[in-house]
Amino acid sequence: MKRLRLCNSSTLLLIGILGLIVVSNSLQANDAIWIDIDTQEHTLSVMQGKKIQVVFQNVSIGRYGTTRTKITKDDKTPLGTFKIGWVNEKSRFHRFFGLDYPNLENAKQAYLENKISYENWLAILDAKMMGKVPPQNTPLGGHIGIHGIGKGNPEIHHSYNWTNGCIALTNQQIDQLSRWITKGTVVNIR
Repeated sequence: MKRLRLCNSSTLLLIGILGLIVVSNSLQANDAIWIDIDTQEHTLSVMQGKKIQVVFQNVSIGRYGTTRTKITKDDKTPLGTFKIGWVNEKSRFHRFFGLDYPNLENAKQAYLENKISYENWLAILDAKMMGKVPPQNTPLGGHIGIHGIGKGNPEIHHSYNWTNGCIALTNQQIDQLSRWITKGTVVNIR
């Protein structure tokens, strides 16, 4: 029975991944707004199709860099394609645009590496298939997003990668970004 469920889950995973590829390609082909984050250049670009609308410089990422296989408390920023899952306008980080992390690719890899249980994998898969934010309390962590610095020190922001895995901008930048972002906006972190 477990083997059959895994086969069905694999089929659903394939459908989900193909759907993400189609969505990503169609976003770049039409005029939809999406976010491109370059973790090497420390920039966040607001894109409309293939056209750059605005670029924010000096973006901070996780204090220990990036990863494709993020786990709780590793202070790394996950790479991949996500969507804005929720918005918190009254965050301690000024504004917080939560990502629907982990995505199916992150979860599949973590399951194959025995970093999450089969039940965690199914819960993430089920949430994704239902269009919901996946569980935020698995060993992969959660509460990853794009946010400001709140009452934090702007000098630290300009000098170091300081987040626990999120993408951080200044409060002024996050206010400017908020005019472009809505729930469902695609975010590519590379």
